[in-house]
Amino acid sequence: MRDPAGLYDIATDVAGVPRGLPLVAGLTGFADAGGAVSQLSQYLLDTLERTVVASFDNDALLDYRARRPTIYFDQDHLSDYRPAKLELYLAKDELGQPFLLLTGYEPDFQWERFSAAVLRLVEKFGVKSTTWVHAIPMPVPHTRSIGVTVSGNRTELIDSLSVWKPHTQVPANAMHLIEFRLQELGHPTAGFVLLIPHYLADTEWPTAAVTALESVSAATGLIFPTDRLREDGREFVAKIDTQVESNQELARLVGTLEERHDNYMEENPMRSPLTDEDGELPSADEIAAELQKFLAIKRAGDDDSNPRLPL
Repeated sequence: MRDPAGLYDIATDVAGVPRGLPLVAGLTGFADAGGAVSQLSQYLLDTLERTVVASFDNDALLDYRARRPTIYFDQDHLSDYRPAKLELYLAKDELGQPFLLLTGYEPDFQWERFSAAVLRLVEKFGVKSTTWVHAIPMPVPHTRSIGVTVSGNRTELIDSLSVWKPHTQVPANAMHLIEFRLQELGHPTAGFVLLIPHYLADTEWPTAAVTALESVSAATGLIFPTDRLREDGREFVAKIDTQVESNQELARLVGTLEERHDNYMEENPMRSPLTDEDGELPSADEIAAELQKFLAIKRAGDDDSNPRLPL
């Protein structure tokens, strides 16, 4: 294998990147049901403070003929060429907590070398944990909360959040390979698969992006602004509900999916993430202690020019 470091260029100044940050990843390309990953990536890039840490080489990784970049034809000349981007960013969440964000296209070529490159960056920056998101179409109703299947080695997330734990072969994507390699190293990693209603798979469903953000928050403690996405999601669902009400065949389909979903959830109850190992809820004193700890961490971060997440 050629040197994985040849696939990316490091920004000239990475001295300000703290070690021990979580890495969040979402690559567009294969089976992005509901536009979950594309919306998640664009929303984070649009709303969060960020700087580029590393840029990957399009000419080595991208099939231009399959995913052509755009260029603007301005009457008699060409302008505004927009190549695809696959980049690692240093970003900050709504509370100013820093994290690393890997976003862009899923590579068409050199997956093993690309995976090795990402692992090298994980080592270089002492990444604390890696969390990634993708979405697949499933026979589930839009009238229920979006379920997730969790993979990786973070059993606390799998036990509390994973609604479907199949034994099955799946077509892999590049992040699957990265997760597999990270697991071999014992690096804390979690992959969230959003289970999107199959009849909404080809749409951009804002609620899918909200669930993706919530999944990342559950794994990392990062906080993201979601008010606009939630409002867009309510408007989207209202339009879907109107279509369902006016179409008896669609209404029967949704009703059948609701019945199957509810029966499955009843037969496969999940342990609440609020409970401890014995299934007990925390006391008011324990909740207050956790809140005080969080506020202390937040105040310390405000006083630090390079705040770090607590280990």
